[in-house]
Amino acid sequence: MTSYSFFLGCMIPLRLQNFEASVRRVLPTFDIELLPLNGAGCCPDPIGIQSLDQTTWFSLGARNIAIAEEMGHDMLTLCNGCFETLKTTNHELLHEPTLKDKVNGILSQINREFKGNIKVRHIVEILFEDIGAEKIREVVTHPLSNLKVAVHYGCHLVRPSEILAFDDPERPQSLDVLIEALGATSIPYLKKMECCGTGIRSIDMDSALKMTRQKLIEMKRVGADCITTVCPFCFIQFDVGQFQIQKQFDEEYNIPVLYYMELLGLAMGLQPKELGLDMHRIKTKKLLARLFPQ
Repeated sequence: MTSYSFFLGCMIPLRLQNFEASVRRVLPTFDIELLPLNGAGCCPDPIGIQSLDQTTWFSLGARNIAIAEEMGHDMLTLCNGCFETLKTTNHELLHEPTLKDKVNGILSQINREFKGNIKVRHIVEILFEDIGAEKIREVVTHPLSNLKVAVHYGCHLVRPSEILAFDDPERPQSLDVLIEALGATSIPYLKKMECCGTGIRSIDMDSALKMTRQKLIEMKRVGADCITTVCPFCFIQFDVGQFQIQKQFDEEYNIPVLYYMELLGLAMGLQPKELGLDMHRIKTKKLLARLFPQ
């Protein structure tokens, strides 16, 4: 049994409990134990907070890591943004003694200390590097045959590559391989590695939706049955964003968006309700009927 300090972040408990549900139902199959990271706070956000004050960004991230260090287990996160923040904080404080001392001076006010003796892991890292596609194939009882999946990696899973050190930042393959392990097909499409737009959503919604729309156009052009992503913010941008795009551009795409762990759960024979598929804005009923005809 491998145990991890389970970092949920903000968005998953607030709006996407289906992400947590799917992970908690799937990971025990691979002898992975998730331990509550009691007292953890926001990662914090790698775009807004970092842009405003890097010292605050590093200090809040280091506080979360320090809690996991006290537990004695590596951190597991389900969110690309949390992954970038926490792994970057871990990396920079380990390589910048002056910054580490500064941050620990701040943490000392709450009787905590960053030591740098654990790793920060993303769920996709663990699935791809530790578990592997072959073991995933072995637990598939309901192959997702004939399913064409448009994979969206997101910006913060593979970049900055010199710090995150996971997959190829220009042509990543990990999530595509994991999709194919379920019996589905990961289809190529233009603009695959471009941002979904969520990073500027709060300051320029019009431009954010145009970015999402361009990706949806390409996904629809190649006949995608669904989109898969491993980032809560990207998920919302595609799931909720399709309704906003329909209103603004009078275009309907209606492409279901699924977190990878939901697809894995379906392929393992778990019921859609167990995985929280009823919480999606773009409904999955037609997709499920096609995958599992009565």
